[in-house]
Amino acid sequence: MILAFCGTPRFAVPTLEKLVDAGHSVPLVVTQPDRPRGRGMEMTASPVKDAAVHLGIPLVQPAAIKNNPEFRERLAAIHPDAIIVVGYGRIIPQWMIDLPRLGNLNLHASLLPKYRGAAPIQWAIASGESVTGVTTMRIDAGLDTGDILMQREISIALEDTAELLGPKLASIGADLMVETLRGLENGQLRAIPQDDSQATLAPILKKEDGRMDFARSAADLFNRLRGFQPWPGAFTSYKGKSLQVHRAQPSQPGLQLPPGQVLVEGTRLLVGCGNPSNAATALELLELQLEGKRRMNAQEFVNGYRPRSGDYLGQ
Repeated sequence: MILAFCGTPRFAVPTLEKLVDAGHSVPLVVTQPDRPRGRGMEMTASPVKDAAVHLGIPLVQPAAIKNNPEFRERLAAIHPDAIIVVGYGRIIPQWMIDLPRLGNLNLHASLLPKYRGAAPIQWAIASGESVTGVTTMRIDAGLDTGDILMQREISIALEDTAELLGPKLASIGADLMVETLRGLENGQLRAIPQDDSQATLAPILKKEDGRMDFARSAADLFNRLRGFQPWPGAFTSYKGKSLQVHRAQPSQPGLQLPPGQVLVEGTRLLVGCGNPSNAATALELLELQLEGKRRMNAQEFVNGYRPRSGDYLGQ
């Protein structure tokens, strides 16, 4: 097929590569403009741009696409059979939806209709899901509301973070998009409308989402810590300074500590948490980083900063 590819993040790169490997013609890649990143705020290309350059595919980086005659003409000139959209980062206008014969096909990193939105991987882990997956769907005018074409499930391991799970889903999704195109071309694939009553949302993450609320259960805080990697992470405060928690785990059941209260057991550092059923839980902090200091394990933190049982975090 003749395909246009719209994508920006690293998650989208395997799909672009697999489409080319499968023998499809991709005469145009569309990605976001270069952005300033890092401490030096240097202009940085998107991972999809780097991949397109490596593959030798013509590239455009429009600042806007809805009312952009030049971009519209460029896209229409290739007469695409389908437009593939993976994490592009812009709302697809109706003229693009109507352009190709097979429509605009999106790879979404959840089992739709669950976790519609910008951060499905992060929110699936943060919500304590044990299973997630990828979905190929036809884009319509709504937010991730189009008809489902194909889905694949994957288990979420207890050690999975958003950083670890993302590449797994990207690889599975790339194969699924190739399979979806094959099914559409031979007419054996039937689109299924989503059940809107089962929809959940995965909104774009905010810095405040990483703030640890010790009224939550230890399991909930553990899941949010895993889900919100690498940003916004999990953070609280200790003696007036910001404290980043890089690794933690729920502690033994039955430990009675008020939410936010610290317990020092030798070189172990625990903090009290809440529970929806009003049964106290506790979180063991394994790796921490105090504001302006290096990352360290619990033993180094206990030896270096001498926290005491009865201290509080988050106050």
